[in-house]
Amino acid sequence: MFLEPFFTQTDETVTISPFQASEFAKRVAEDFNPIHDESAKRFCVPGDLLFALVLSHYGLSQKMQFKFEGMVGEGVCLNFPVEVGDSFPICDSRDKTYLSVSRQGDVSRCETQIESFVRSYVSFSGLNFIHVLVPMMREHGVMINPDRPLVIYESMAFDLTTLDFDQVALELSDARLSVDGKRGDVTLEFALISDGKQVGTGVKTLVMSGLRALDEAALDGMAQFYEERRATL
Repeated sequence: MFLEPFFTQTDETVTISPFQASEFAKRVAEDFNPIHDESAKRFCVPGDLLFALVLSHYGLSQKMQFKFEGMVGEGVCLNFPVEVGDSFPICDSRDKTYLSVSRQGDVSRCETQIESFVRSYVSFSGLNFIHVLVPMMREHGVMINPDRPLVIYESMAFDLTTLDFDQVALELSDARLSVDGKRGDVTLEFALISDGKQVGTGVKTLVMSGLRALDEAALDGMAQFYEERRATL
């Protein structure tokens, strides 16, 4: 499958090197957050890569929920057991949970379908910062710390009315930001479209921490830095 260059598996153990994680972030997800750089001091594996690996290993279910509970750093060995139930965690060798998954309904293991779903979803995620989060911060008069920008991937869920499709695209249907002091809770709702018809819906939640009063120049600089990385890396 197309994900093979981005992880290494031995029996039921999966490891993701900083290089593999960084390549996935930039080449597949178009996510240029510096935290996914190979040399980042606070390096972590993109949550979207963990999501993609779950679909690759266990198939695409009609209804799935993902809750991200920890950031995967360098050298973490993740367990992907062959057999799982309708609810299961993705843990490391010390039983620390990084991702909790639940699923319902029929399951597809069609590689073409799963690749389309993964590519569409992670591409949608990669566009969130510039096209969704920056405008929302400006609208609410707040911004994250430009020196230590921290946006945490909290959860994602989707509900498919059918698995009868090959290609699927995501379209943003609603975006909301709730500000409570220095914390911002982001909710992104999306529609899943195939051949011009809606085949499902989904929702993604993020947490922005360390919010402060909007500084237009600083926000513009942060957005410009992100776009420059996109153009040059």
